[in-house]
Amino acid sequence: MKKMAIISIVIFLSLFFITSWKVRAQNAVECFENGKIDWTTGVASATGIGAPPAKPVNMAQARAMAKRAAVIVARRNLLEIIKGVRIDSLTLVKDFVVQSDIIRNQIDGYLERSQVVDIAYMSDGSVEATVAMSLRGGFSNLMLPKSIQSIPAIRQPQVSPGAQGKAYTGLVVDTRGFQVKPAMSPKVMDEDGNEVYGSSYVSRDYAINQGMAGYAKDLTAAQTNDRVTNNPLTVKGIKTADTGDSDVVISNADAARIKASADNLTFLQKCRVMIVLD
Repeated sequence: MKKMAIISIVIFLSLFFITSWKVRAQNAVECFENGKIDWTTGVASATGIGAPPAKPVNMAQARAMAKRAAVIVARRNLLEIIKGVRIDSLTLVKDFVVQSDIIRNQIDGYLERSQVVDIAYMSDGSVEATVAMSLRGGFSNLMLPKSIQSIPAIRQPQVSPGAQGKAYTGLVVDTRGFQVKPAMSPKVMDEDGNEVYGSSYVSRDYAINQGMAGYAKDLTAAQTNDRVTNNPLTVKGIKTADTGDSDVVISNADAARIKASADNLTFLQKCRVMIVLD
């Protein structure tokens, strides 16, 4: 009986770790030398290594000082990653940092409050720290275009009589096959260059709290994501737009399907959009 219980626990843990690995593998993760951005969860993280002092008073002091140094280095590395975050196809966070000391100071504040999510003690006495920070919430409010306003209701589409289309609960844009770069404020365009989804369609509250779009590397994972709920419309991207590599072009026919229902514009207002990447 005891043997069976142990076997059951081993099987459960194996399934748990396999499932967790699959979930992570489906996430859209952009990797850097000392960290990464998980665009599916909207979290940026970085690591840093701290060395103990040459002549510590004792082991406890050596570890404490190495840990402090590691966290400082990790947050310094996180700043470099954050500066490379694409706000849209043309603008990086570092562009605003260079232009405004106020924004730089606010970003420094977010970094100081970044969460220490892991501490690893090495055999040589050094310490590796991992820190993480959400790109949503206050940081998103700071960086998203001020033109995105909180709106009570989406504007009604102009459709001809009898053209009312099927209502969907979200939008999934499959961009596999061409290199789309994730951004905080992406756009979806039709073949004529008209905006189908972008900053003019969303309410700021939703954009701040959950991001303008979610990203995934698996179509099924995107279609079953809570963001797009139970009946999303899936469309195939054609190419990146002339406006930049974070903006996607879809067919005029698919654009018409989205615009055919006022309910569809409501889900756009609530940022219920998933983009599937390679």
